Amino acid sequence: GEKVKTQLMRLFIRDVSVLLLDEPSNDIDIATLTLLEKIINDWKHIVLFISHDETLIERTANMVIHIEQIIRKTKARYTVAKLPYRRYVEERLHKFEIQKQRALSDRREKKIRDEKYQRVMQSGQAPSVAKNLKDKMHTVKAMERRFEKEDENMTQMPEQEEAIFVKLGDENSHIPAGKTVIEYELSKLVTPDGKRILAEGIHLKIKGSEKICMIGANGAGKTTLLKKIAEELLNRNDIKAEYMPQTYEDLLDLDVTPVDYLDKTGDKEERTRIRTYLGSLKYTPDEMEHPIRELSGGQKAKVLLLRMSLSGANVLILDEPTRNFSPLSGPVIRKMLREFPGAVISISHDRKYIEEVCDKIYQLNPNGLQLIGD
Repeated sequence: GEKVKTQLMRLFIRDVSVLLLDEPSNDIDIATLTLLEKIINDWKHIVLFISHDETLIERTANMVIHIEQIIRKTKARYTVAKLPYRRYVEERLHKFEIQKQRALSDRREKKIRDEKYQRVMQSGQAPSVAKNLKDKMHTVKAMERRFEKEDENMTQMPEQEEAIFVKLGDENSHIPAGKTVIEYELSKLVTPDGKRILAEGIHLKIKGSEKICMIGANGAGKTTLLKKIAEELLNRNDIKAEYMPQTYEDLLDLDVTPVDYLDKTGDKEERTRIRTYLGSLKYTPDEMEHPIRELSGGQKAKVLLLRMSLSGANVLILDEPTRNFSPLSGPVIRKMLREFPGAVISISHDRKYIEEVCDKIYQLNPNGLQLIGD
């Protein structure tokens, strides 16, 4: 976060008229995010930026360029809309709904047509006044060609990114409301090198299926604290915890494929199941065979999410869980985490995630963790 701030300051002290920003909101704290929004909105010239931060896009963009890969990533599609982001999403969903209804109608008509055709074929009578077998066969072939052409022109079901799906947790992931997941005490939080005290008097108590988020300024020590909490929870036997670090490479084996990484048994049925789940997360068969190091940040995050799903965990420890998901898949990920029946302990600067998923918000400052939202 502090590195991103430095890069932004380097840009703003120059006399420039066009800003090209690639994920400018990644890693920066909420106070700086608010400042970034003001800078973009007040900028008198052009700002072209890439972002996964829905709140930033909603509050600043007045035009959207949306690039997608569809049909199992075999075809590219782009949309340019001179609209604010929220209106673009609403109009996109409305268009998809109309397309879906047309596609369903086409399929119903096709079913009626095909059933009628089958009855004709079974009766041995072509639907014409043909006088002989040759004429009848010619009529049937003409019908088949017409049906094939109709099927080619049939409205397709809308292909959209937010169709990804994986379920986190099951009935075994539920934690009774009265169970204490963790009561954590730390007199001093120091930097990893031990040279500086970041916070003192830290206390955190989580019960049942609470979902909490820790926020704070860049450099406050949030990730350092979460790692310490993860160490304790991962060694517990009365709960099943899973950890998603901010740096995915801390857990992922980059030289193996997603299937090999997730497969713990070598069983053929298990591998088939993993492939099915990866397919539901919009992985192509080819991507399933690529080494993890060749995957994007979002695809790596999906591997870790699927690992959590397959693990049967009832406690999730998440460091910036939504940072690499696109704005259109973000709502799906948030819904999955909101509906998770266990406890969630997380760090995030994603304001949509904080608002939609978290029950309590704690701010980390030099005096410890302060509850600021419940």
